[in-house]
Amino acid sequence: MLGGKSVDSTDSKDCFVRVRKRELDKLTTEVMQLREFLPRVLNGELMEMLNKSKAAQTMSAMKEQMAQEQERLRQDCAHLQCRLEASQAECQKEREDKLLLREQLWQSGTELQQQADFCSGLGSATCSLLWSCSAREDTIMVWLADQWKLQSFVVVAAQTLESFVRSLDEDVKVQTEDPNSQEHKFVLALAGTITNIAAVTNGRDFLATSAHVLLDTLIRMLELMKPGAFPKLKVLMLMALYNVSISVKGLKYMIKNPGLLSVTWNLLEERDWEVCLHSLRLLQSLVLEEEAALLLGPAVVDPELEERVRRLSSSAQPGLRATAEQTLEDLHALQKSQGSKASKP
Repeated sequence: MLGGKSVDSTDSKDCFVRVRKRELDKLTTEVMQLREFLPRVLNGELMEMLNKSKAAQTMSAMKEQMAQEQERLRQDCAHLQCRLEASQAECQKEREDKLLLREQLWQSGTELQQQADFCSGLGSATCSLLWSCSAREDTIMVWLADQWKLQSFVVVAAQTLESFVRSLDEDVKVQTEDPNSQEHKFVLALAGTITNIAAVTNGRDFLATSAHVLLDTLIRMLELMKPGAFPKLKVLMLMALYNVSISVKGLKYMIKNPGLLSVTWNLLEERDWEVCLHSLRLLQSLVLEEEAALLLGPAVVDPELEERVRRLSSSAQPGLRATAEQTLEDLHALQKSQGSKASKP
């Protein structure tokens, strides 16, 4: 009450309250007491409890977060487990398919080997019959009547011989041939048939004009075959080349091959005397033809070549010794002939 009227707090921004001094002092005393006793009430234990409460709240939040993370990891693990099971099932299926394919491959390989053996046996038997038949000159003349078919046979023979030689491993090339091998019998019969064709006049003329691929193949294969390997096959190849060299056309074509003289030269060092003999015969054919000797150049009168022939003239084999002596005479005659031509103005 002020002046007999009540004061409304809404009539003014500031409100004033009249307090007795005694009450104010009492209030001041209580505030001071609270300030004095409050630290005693709020002691270390209460602060520790408050800290523990905060820590508990933090731990609870962390546990909730960890629970959420564990749930997420559990779901990821379940997903990965499903993928693992699917992968394992697929791997098992692939393993079974692989085993099945391996078994099929083994069966196919066995069947293919059986077919290859059958084809080799059939080819060997067929070519052996051809070899026997080609020993008759009238048979060769019948073949030459259809030169298109004979030319196809010559091409196949060249490819077969080259495939046989190139398929040999290095270890196999230095070994002697297995006489029971169907492949070896096959190529021997092919080479023998070609040799018999070249032994007939019309046959060697046919080879000299229409079988250049075969002639080049024979020279190349003789160059590739290692020393001491397959002497019977080498003999047949050399005999075929010698027979063709009897033809002037055949000799003119063969001397254009740069490997002919070097092959003949190297085969003079063979251990098998028959290989050396037929190498000498081929060398004789080259030396006796003056035009061929001129085309071959100075290599044909090389002292090393003469020395190799001279060593063969001391062979215990009469046929080889006689051929070597004849070849030496031919080489000396060639040297004199070239020397006399060189001395003319």
